[in-house]
Amino acid sequence: MITLETENSFRMQSLNALFEHATEGIVIADQQGTIVRANPSSERLFGYKPGELQGKVIEDLVPTRFVEGHTHHRAGYNAHPHARSMGKNMTLFGKRKDNSEFPLEISLSYYKQDGEQFVISFIIDVTERKRQEANIIRLNMELENKVEERTKVLQEALIELENSKEQLSIALEAEKELNDMKSRFVTMASHEFRTPLSTILSSISLVNKYNESLNDEKVSKHVNRIKSAVTNMTLILNDFLSAEKLEEGKVFLRKEELDLQKLANEVIGEIQGILKTGQKVVYHHVGPSIALFDRQMVRNILLNLISNAIKFSPENRTIKVTTDISEAEIKIEVSDEGIGIPKEEQDHLFERFFRAKNVTNIQGTGLGLNIIGKYLETMQGRIEFTSELNKGTTFNITIPNE
Repeated sequence: MITLETENSFRMQSLNALFEHATEGIVIADQQGTIVRANPSSERLFGYKPGELQGKVIEDLVPTRFVEGHTHHRAGYNAHPHARSMGKNMTLFGKRKDNSEFPLEISLSYYKQDGEQFVISFIIDVTERKRQEANIIRLNMELENKVEERTKVLQEALIELENSKEQLSIALEAEKELNDMKSRFVTMASHEFRTPLSTILSSISLVNKYNESLNDEKVSKHVNRIKSAVTNMTLILNDFLSAEKLEEGKVFLRKEELDLQKLANEVIGEIQGILKTGQKVVYHHVGPSIALFDRQMVRNILLNLISNAIKFSPENRTIKVTTDISEAEIKIEVSDEGIGIPKEEQDHLFERFFRAKNVTNIQGTGLGLNIIGKYLETMQGRIEFTSELNKGTTFNITIPNE
């Protein structure tokens, strides 16, 4: 059975252990400020040997310049004692035995024993914390200086940009005017060339018709060469005109219900003049002939693909053209037996002005497939191809029929 005496003894031992082993400095002083007891942590904190603090006054632990003020504060606290933190929002300093100073935090409390009042001071050395705070302040100042420097540089750059704004505006206006002139020239040149080319083509056709009765093979040969050259020139002009419109964003999708089979036959008839000796175009259609599509875009796609197949195929070869209409989509396939596309260059095939190494001696602009790609983007279609050197190339076009 635990007696009251045993319980009090245990409590006193516990309090004494707490006092002796606390990591905080604990100093107990009477009303006159005389230290009656100090724990080992406080002795180490102020640089005193065990027992040396006992009998000294609190002001011995305060820097000389603060002693007078501290005496008044201590008297005020004794008159109205209460638990509180000392020097809130202030930096307090303690004085070691060797007169060196260090920053600290103090919490005060009190108790009474045998009619006498005692004050307990709980003391913490905050040297490391203050060092870290000083580092943070220094880093913040450095950061502010850097921000100020960067801001200054940015302001100078903005001033320079503002100064050059007018010059840039003038340069852009000049470039816009130049682009407008270029566009007007390309459009004008294309249209101006079309009229005489059409006249030449129709006149040559009439000459050829009148010559049939004479059966002059030499005249027919030269007439066909002229017709072929005119058709080629027309195709080149079409490419330039289409590229210019696409670049300016002047190409808009206009879908109509049209006869795809009839359009394909028209295109094939139109390019008969550029067929080489022994070449022929074989056309096959699958499904209904009416579909929903943009006439000009599909016409240009057919012209480019079939004329390429003719250009890049030798004499006496067949170009196969197939159109297929289903409820969901339109398919166009153009297949030749030509020179093919080198495998290492196939990734660049749809780039503007790109021409493969094996076609440099064949007339062309390098615009046709790029234009087809742009048209298919507008129509939400797609293009795929397979090709093998010296065996031929097949292009497959798919366009939504909706």
